[in-house]
Amino acid sequence: MFLENTIHPHTRKGSIEVICGSMFSGKTEELIRRMKRAQFAKQKVEIFKPAIDIRYDEVKVVSHDSNSIHSTPVPSSSNILLLANDVTVVGIDEAQFFDEGLVAVCNQLADSGVRVIVAGLDMDYLGKPFGPMPALLAIAEYVTKVHAICMRCGNLANHSHRITDESSLVLLGETNNYEPLCRDCFTEARK
Repeated sequence: MFLENTIHPHTRKGSIEVICGSMFSGKTEELIRRMKRAQFAKQKVEIFKPAIDIRYDEVKVVSHDSNSIHSTPVPSSSNILLLANDVTVVGIDEAQFFDEGLVAVCNQLADSGVRVIVAGLDMDYLGKPFGPMPALLAIAEYVTKVHAICMRCGNLANHSHRITDESSLVLLGETNNYEPLCRDCFTEARK
């Protein structure tokens, strides 16, 4: 049986959890925390990240605070289904960089009894919904929105403002390329 649970086969229910917010808000930190708790509970876990994300490590998912956990880099969402065999919990980091097929992949995993935990930016640097994240937020049983602190005024930040002139949608970066801003400061900075 696909993704069989031998401990409690009749009580296991799949679900989708989404952790979203701006850059520097703790999304990856929260994903790592939840995955490590599942590992501690002796659940079979597998974490995936987009193969293009090699900022901190080619294989590990690493938070800005240098907390890390082993992951499997994949080129597309369809690879997740091929590699998520016999697991209880699947973690997916940087979901905004995956293709739109990620929504169907998460649904298929959850329908087969897997707890799916997804972390990603809900908005791009222009303040627009990013990649498959809006659809994932719509179908998730649980949504956690985390916030950074605005670099300009100290309020809660929910925007990832790009501070370089690069205009491509995908630009992997850190504090040298982005700063978290609140709505008012983001609107002012975009003028």
